[in-house]
Amino acid sequence: MATPTTSRLHHYLLPALPSRPPRTSSSSAPSVQGPSRRPTSRLYCSSPPVGAPPSGKGGEYRPSLADDFLLAFFRAKMVEEVGWDSQKPGYEGLIEVANRLMIKGKSASETEQSAVRVLQALFPPLLLVLFKALLAPIANGQLASMMVFVEKCKYLEESKCLGICINTCKLPTQTFFKDHMGVDLYMEPNFEDYSCQFNFGVPPPPIDTDKALKEPCLDICTNARRRRELGSSGGPDGLCPQV
Repeated sequence: MATPTTSRLHHYLLPALPSRPPRTSSSSAPSVQGPSRRPTSRLYCSSPPVGAPPSGKGGEYRPSLADDFLLAFFRAKMVEEVGWDSQKPGYEGLIEVANRLMIKGKSASETEQSAVRVLQALFPPLLLVLFKALLAPIANGQLASMMVFVEKCKYLEESKCLGICINTCKLPTQTFFKDHMGVDLYMEPNFEDYSCQFNFGVPPPPIDTDKALKEPCLDICTNARRRRELGSSGGPDGLCPQV
């Protein structure tokens, strides 16, 4: 459910569990350590280089027709689950639907289950069955791991909410890949630069030890800003009350 705002994704195909050095943010350091052997192969995939933006201006991602189609398709499935649609177009409207999904759920677990159903609806049922059967574990019963790094997640950037990221993206996506595709997935969102690392073949840590769920509210979160103005810190220890 995470959508990158840059066209370049780095794919790392490794025969063992990832051993990528941790980034500076506490939320991006993998908590699952793999074998210490050095990888024997590495594959880099990227789109054609894009010219540098003018000085003082950041690069701007322009969605393609395929992007627009996939966004509309995903939004339609989310609207079916929520039973409500926003009047606003594009990502702004999608985020309003995601907020309604958060409000509809009586608990974080219920919201996660709703988001998993949205992901299931994106695929024909038979396709998921075949995918799970084809991705049989390899290498003595262990699935070779793969890391996909998203430089900037538009879903997180536009929602400005840690709770929406965790409950409608990270946790349900991890559950969906495990239960319906037969692949372990550990997602590591970075709440400072809005990047996200997908660690395929790596089991996520238990909920009570996942660092992403122990992060405070984002500074750009509108609700968090209002709570600060009212002198309230939100959840325990300043953590996001929606997680």
